[in-house]
Amino acid sequence: MKNLVSLEGKRIIVTGAGQGIGRAAAEMAIGLGAKVAAVDLNEAAVQDFAAAHGDAAMGIAGNVAEPDLAPAVVQRMVGEWGGVDGLVNNAGITRPAMIHKMAIEQWRDVIDVHLTGSYLFLQAVGSHLLQRAKDGEQAPGAIVNVSSDAGKRGSIGQINYATAKAGLMGMTMSAAREWAKFEIRTNTVCFGVVETPMTEVVRGEKFRDNTLAQIPMGRWSQPDEAVSMICYLLSDAASYVIGQHISVNGGYHIST
Repeated sequence: MKNLVSLEGKRIIVTGAGQGIGRAAAEMAIGLGAKVAAVDLNEAAVQDFAAAHGDAAMGIAGNVAEPDLAPAVVQRMVGEWGGVDGLVNNAGITRPAMIHKMAIEQWRDVIDVHLTGSYLFLQAVGSHLLQRAKDGEQAPGAIVNVSSDAGKRGSIGQINYATAKAGLMGMTMSAAREWAKFEIRTNTVCFGVVETPMTEVVRGEKFRDNTLAQIPMGRWSQPDEAVSMICYLLSDAASYVIGQHISVNGGYHIST
């Protein structure tokens, strides 16, 4: 039987691939047959990833919010691998503060990475896929924006993060509507609490019991089970899934 979620032969960019969800997504994609360009501000992390995977990976260090990075990554992949077939917009940071105490720098830093950075990569990859579609290629690729339940339900002490994650869903829907006729698929995966360095605070002693009480499954998600949805959406198995916001959260946020 054919492996429906195979990524054999696909060339995928994963931003924020130095650790956590991004690293797990990049590892799983390679395991499913893809080649992965791992992008992260942490140069040592992405170079270690590339060294561990040989010809199936390249490591690229840079700030996703810098306008020149995304086009350069696409250009390098076209030059070395012949093109790009998928994007995982995962790069993210947190700068927590209560609303009345949040500095403008904390607001801008989070919006720049999550929203501007994701837009720049979506634009660069989408333009590449659009040209291939106009040249006659059928269903040239897929884009997955990584959001959070915080974008659906808000987050105390992280209005910058929750706003950015809500904005990513608007980005998904707009790209899906513009590019659907070319079968360029854009979707969102919204995570609850995944056991990564970014969630150490909410998983810590102060917030642990309250957070777990809100998750019907009663546990955090592990990175590997979280990112399987990302790989599914990149695969041909999701050929008719477009413009959706799919939660992987153990029931943390349930909506119609």
